[in-house]
Order: sequence, then structure tokens, then C-alpha cells
Amino acid sequence: MYDDILLPVAPGGEANDAVPHAASLAERYDATVHVVSAVDTVARTLRGPQAGAFAERVESAAQERVEAVTAELEAAGVDAVGDLRQGEPVDVIENAIADAGADIVVMPSHARSGLRRVLLGSVTEKVVRVSPVPVVTVPMTDEGDEPVTREDDEAMSREDDEATSREEDEAATREDDETADDEA
Repeated sequence: MYDDILLPVAPGGEANDAVPHAASLAERYDATVHVVSAVDTVARTLRGPQAGAFAERVESAAQERVEAVTAELEAAGVDAVGDLRQGEPVDVIENAIADAGADIVVMPSHARSGLRRVLLGSVTEKVVRVSPVPVVTVPMTDEGDEPVTREDDEAMSREDDEATSREEDEAATREDDETADDEA
């Protein structure tokens, strides 16, 4: 069913709960895991005396991350191939799916909501929308955040519903006031 699994990893040494999931799928289906990291081209377009050093640090961190995850998978007896690519993360992942012939993508999804989600966006969310193959998302939390539970999610939904209801009531009251003013 799955011969090639794509596992995108972010530069840096942060934990990635998606790695064991990719390893488990690879073991079950005797698949190869293609570990890929994107070096965002924005780092290359920066100007100033520190720009080059910054871009090199980002690229070095990405390479180290790919090597560490690949080694972790190989130590677990999983066939793994590492790849470092230049470009926007979503574009890199979309191209890597095609290039590797991936049957499935396994990647983390941070538990962000509200304004943080809007401002920070989500590479995972965008990949889910553009991927031609299934995407398994593994929930992760930012350091210091508590995991979002189903109860938390339901409470946030209730709060959103209540806020929407209040906004609708306020809008209806304003409309009633405007209608009363027009009639007077």
C-alpha cells in the first residue's frame, strides 16, 4: 500500500512526534522514508552583514536535522533517504511528493488556534490542501504549551459560538436601533 513515505522536518533540533509514526508505517509496509527539509529562500534574500551567516546557519541546521532523523530511522531498521531542498516549505514538500513518488506524507501539526494560527499560518494545513496523496498529521504542541485535548477543543468551539452569538445579537440590536431611528 505504501512504498514511499515523505517525512518533512523543520530545521533545528526540535522534537518531531511524526518520526515514530513514519517509522511505524515504514516497518509495517516495508517502505522507504524520504526525509526532506526546506531551506526557505527568504533567508537567501536578506541583506546586510549578517545575512550570509544567517542563511548558512539555517542551511546547516536543516542539514543536521535531516541527517539526525535519517540516522534515527536507520537505527530503527527503516530504509531512509535524506534530502535538503531550497524553497518555500509548501512548494518543497509538494515537489518532493512527486519526485519521491510518495504514497503518503507524515508530518507534525502544531496545536495553535485563534490569532496565533492566523498570523503564523500552517505549513501542514497548506500541504493537506495541495497534496495529491494522503497526509497523516501528528499533533504536537509548542514548548511550554499543554496539549490540546478534545475537551479543550470543544470548550474553544463553545467560546467561539458564544462570541459569534453575542456579535449577532449586537448586530441585531444595532439594526433595530437604526430601524427605530429611521421610523422616528
